[in-house]
Amino acid sequence: MLDRRTALKATGAAAFGALAAPRLTADEVSRKAGLKQSVCRWCYGGIELGKLAAECAKQGYKSVELLREPKEVLKVKEYGLTCAVLGGADIVRGLNREAHHPKILKQLRDGVEFAAANGVPNVICMAGNRTLNGHTVSNEDGREVCAKGLKQVVGLAEQKNVTLIMEGLNSKVNHKDYMYDKTEWGVKLVDMVGSPRFKLLYDIYHMQIMEGDVIATITKYKDYIAHYHTGGVPGRNEIDDTQELNYPAIVKAMLANRYHGYLGQEFIPKRDPLTSMGEAYKLCDL
Repeated sequence: MLDRRTALKATGAAAFGALAAPRLTADEVSRKAGLKQSVCRWCYGGIELGKLAAECAKQGYKSVELLREPKEVLKVKEYGLTCAVLGGADIVRGLNREAHHPKILKQLRDGVEFAAANGVPNVICMAGNRTLNGHTVSNEDGREVCAKGLKQVVGLAEQKNVTLIMEGLNSKVNHKDYMYDKTEWGVKLVDMVGSPRFKLLYDIYHMQIMEGDVIATITKYKDYIAHYHTGGVPGRNEIDDTQELNYPAIVKAMLANRYHGYLGQEFIPKRDPLTSMGEAYKLCDL
């Protein structure tokens, strides 16, 4: 048994050793790594794409994402931008039903080919709703069907160095019946598919509504996440101090987790959209 004085000396020595050990703090990682930021096109649908791309480039953004058509991707490339995520996935009619696989898998294969040829790192897919036309699919069965479909296309994604990503959405406010509404559901799917070219799109807005605990979750599952989206809670508007999430702290956690992908700004501006877009960039540019 140690007496109090001996214990304090031992604790002090251990603390000094910990302080002296070379390691990076979250702030140091932020300064060294930086963060690539992207804008989600649909949030700025009222702005002509060329004008939006020019403003993104001016403000420091590297991408306009969730573009649906090749011509849109080629358009933003004119401004030195990429498309971090190729869009076009059907939220309701997703991979959790085999009847949807022929259409979705063709779309994913075409998307992967185009993405590889044009420097697009990610192609999005969706799980789909639990209930369609009066027929309900369980979370377990739906996940198995999703895995079955993804395994048919992920080999191409591996060959082309493009990542397929599935987005989790909240089923409480915006997407009442969406199947992938908890992070662990998606994590189990990634394990079932078993490929480094299938990962998750962690939407901070949606997962704050469904489960909270954002920083602990993204730290625990950092190896499963290939992309992030933002949004103020509640309301999905600006990510400033009018809402409950601490985005600078979340970004620091992402960087401390050695995240090197994009952060997609996916909030719906209530104020001047280009001003809010610039403010969001600065808030997350640590």
